[in-house]
Amino acid sequence: MNNKYTLIKPIIFLISLTLLLVTTGSSVMAQQNTFNYNQYADNLTPVNPAYSLLDKAGSINVLGRRQFVGIQGAPTSLLMSLSLPIESINASAGVFVVNDKFAVENQTEINAFFAKAIQLTGETYLSVSINAGIRNYVANYSTLDPSDPTFSNDVRETKPNIGFGVMFYGENYYIGVSVPELSFRNLGTASVLQANYLRSHYYFSAAFISKINDDINFKPATLVSALSGSKAIFNFSGTFYLKNTFGVGANYNTKKQLAGILSVNVSNFKVGYSYEFGTSSNNFGGFNNATNEVSLSYRFGKTGQNKLL
Repeated sequence: MNNKYTLIKPIIFLISLTLLLVTTGSSVMAQQNTFNYNQYADNLTPVNPAYSLLDKAGSINVLGRRQFVGIQGAPTSLLMSLSLPIESINASAGVFVVNDKFAVENQTEINAFFAKAIQLTGETYLSVSINAGIRNYVANYSTLDPSDPTFSNDVRETKPNIGFGVMFYGENYYIGVSVPELSFRNLGTASVLQANYLRSHYYFSAAFISKINDDINFKPATLVSALSGSKAIFNFSGTFYLKNTFGVGANYNTKKQLAGILSVNVSNFKVGYSYEFGTSSNNFGGFNNATNEVSLSYRFGKTGQNKLL
């Protein structure tokens, strides 16, 4: 009975905290979006650094995302992370870098993080993380139309950043909440009048591995993201893994976008690709309207078997 309540209490706490964060972040119905990507289930460290403790190996991860192929100034994102285990104290440390570009806007953020886990039962852990760094935001509005006084003032800001994360996990599941970016500006929404409006990001994430047979595993996952002053975005994905090597899956989000996901996990390397397109009449389109996403991961140290979670 004690073990049962030990498991239930952290889950209730995380879900309650998530509902509070999402409710707070959705209080104003502005049309803004947090940073979202389809391969989130395998690249969560920049969203919640507490996730880094799920793997006893070190890892280097790179993810690139580009929307509207062939269109100048289209949104692009580059995500990089490095995680190093500190096994003696059941902790990890590392860095992550995020760069977002949209038209004349460019934002780069660099954070260092530290995460520590405590063992709740034989196979369940609760990890917490803190990250800190700087973010640089540049908007070259004057390049749009130098003759228009509305766009005469460029914006350049460098601000400190701090965030935290909490994750409850076991051998084949995780559930977590995080606020990795406090007072973070979202690309594509700034203006001269809103140049000082900095908003915070909130995330809820969860996934688990279900063994179908000796050769096939299935991983459902979800990522809920909310930006202060915006509606929350819900992502739902499912991936089938064949012999822990080949992955085939899909992701759908409440922006009415669907993505197919493929991955290959060989030795210490994992390569992933996703192709996202709209499913409603106002965002459905051809190749140029799609979003392409490529990821590459390398694990080192105590790698053991291929990492699925």
